[in-house]
Amino acid sequence: MATEHTDPLTLEVVELIGTVVARYYDEYEHAAAEHSLTGAQARVLGLLSLRPMPMRRIAQKLKCEPSNVTGIVDRLETRGLVERRPDPSDRRVKLAAPTEKGRRTARELRDGLNFAREPLADLSVEERTVLRDLLRRMLGDDASDAWAPRDA
Repeated sequence: MATEHTDPLTLEVVELIGTVVARYYDEYEHAAAEHSLTGAQARVLGLLSLRPMPMRRIAQKLKCEPSNVTGIVDRLETRGLVERRPDPSDRRVKLAAPTEKGRRTARELRDGLNFAREPLADLSVEERTVLRDLLRRMLGDDASDAWAPRDA
């Protein structure tokens, strides 16, 4: 007897989500390479384009060690895409923030990701809203930090 977590519908949904994630990461890696960035560097830059944040928070968001983030930010800083600045609310903390060149690169990266945009264009506004709301519900608290379009 199948449990609610292993019923055929749940397994198919999990498989479809895995396929979407794999295709997204493949395209993200390709878009990053066009800017001579690694996928990890592109993800950090995209995250910082939302708002400056401390290294520890970046590591939490990317689920990796802070020391890895420090190396990634160092390389982005060397390329003039990111800068470190004091946190106005706690000057002991350094925030990583995109430079103007970094914001432009992050925007170009986002604009170059057609994988999700093309299939989503076939969905109505109502269908996209339902999909967004279901994904937010699945993510719970993690959805509050999801990407939202902004002019940077």
